[in-house]
Amino acid sequence: MLDIKFIRENADKIKEAIKNKNIKLDLDELLAVDKKRVEALQYIELLSAEKNKLNELMQMSKTDDERKVAIEQGKAVKEKMAKAEPEYTEIKKQFEALMVQVPIIPSEDTPVGKDESGNVEVYQKGEIRKFDFTPKTHIELAESLDIVDFEKGAKVSGYRGYYLKNEGTLLVMALMMYALNKMVEKGYAPIIPPTLIKGFALFGSGYFKGADYDSDSDNIYQIATRDKEMDGADSKEKKFLVGTAEPSLLAYFSDEMLDEAKLPIRVCGFSPCYRSEIGDYGKDNKGLYRVHEFFKVEQVVVSTADIDASTKMQEEMLAISEEMHEELGLPYRKLQICTGDMAPGKYRAFDLEAWMPGLNRWGETGSASNFVDWQARRLNVKYKDKEGNKKFAYLLNNTALPSVRPLIAILENYQNEDGSVTVPEVLRKWMPGNLEKIVKK
Repeated sequence: MLDIKFIRENADKIKEAIKNKNIKLDLDELLAVDKKRVEALQYIELLSAEKNKLNELMQMSKTDDERKVAIEQGKAVKEKMAKAEPEYTEIKKQFEALMVQVPIIPSEDTPVGKDESGNVEVYQKGEIRKFDFTPKTHIELAESLDIVDFEKGAKVSGYRGYYLKNEGTLLVMALMMYALNKMVEKGYAPIIPPTLIKGFALFGSGYFKGADYDSDSDNIYQIATRDKEMDGADSKEKKFLVGTAEPSLLAYFSDEMLDEAKLPIRVCGFSPCYRSEIGDYGKDNKGLYRVHEFFKVEQVVVSTADIDASTKMQEEMLAISEEMHEELGLPYRKLQICTGDMAPGKYRAFDLEAWMPGLNRWGETGSASNFVDWQARRLNVKYKDKEGNKKFAYLLNNTALPSVRPLIAILENYQNEDGSVTVPEVLRKWMPGNLEKIVKK
């Protein structure tokens, strides 16, 4: 969410951002509605002032005739208010519906592109393994090693369902413990946040495309079950399952006035993640690449409203994820995300992709985004600087490590000709008996 004053003063730059981010929004319409909104509000304020003046006049009236005139004039003002207020409410509703669609202006170094094909590779790191045998896919490996059951997963959970089993379970939990400990070592406070949350957290973090949940476009699960409040009354709050810990972590700071001396605040969250994949039907139908639920360790930073400081924080977050890819022995590449593949609220974004030899392609294993104050304005996250000025914080997030996609990369990169899979050395301390290799039963 941007400040309307900023939008008015930077209309041309906002229009360019709308175009480059492929957003269907007529900014001129928004500005026209904003003008009507301001005029309608001013009219109501004028009527309110007139009403107060007439109330004073009635109290000061010395005769019945004077009082009668004031009463008649008051009735006329009341009738005008009765018409003006609902008109203003409707205009304000139109204004807010348009405002939530306004994107932030991306950073100057963000490449301009129509879609993901416009993302720019910054560099590749790690040597891509050359096999002296035909590498198997993670699906073939998982099934032959009896560490994932896709058939029963689909039977019990439905499309994209799966069971992690045996060493598959242990390997994923080792990944999560490794990532969580890495984050703590780097100064990020560990949190297990709620995964069942209210809509304001998802709207505030940008996971609703509009002001409210839309099942046709939002990659979110809504809970249909009736809920109860503490007093036993039916809850009127809609609840949702998170697709990442980011909304829960950000909402932790909502409506807070933070102390600048305590910034930046670094936190990491471990959580299950649920995604409807509503817009990705037909993509990666088999295997673990695109599933409805998984685990993830997420980084969130609350920074001062300083571009250079927040950019430095984004680079720090990315560096940690890169360090984990390197320690896991996974070849990866860093991509800078272009405008056409960037969400409305993102100022600057990067992805990390690990090489998956069985699939013979790169696969996204992390994403780092700087939203500057776009999310903070929605969630009302502020801090007070040394001079006592109140400012919206800059908010950043990054995937420290998800569960299933790095699992794909490990199975496919560490496979052996006999069908076994070597456990990356850095994970063995988290495996029972410091297990070195997963073999067929």
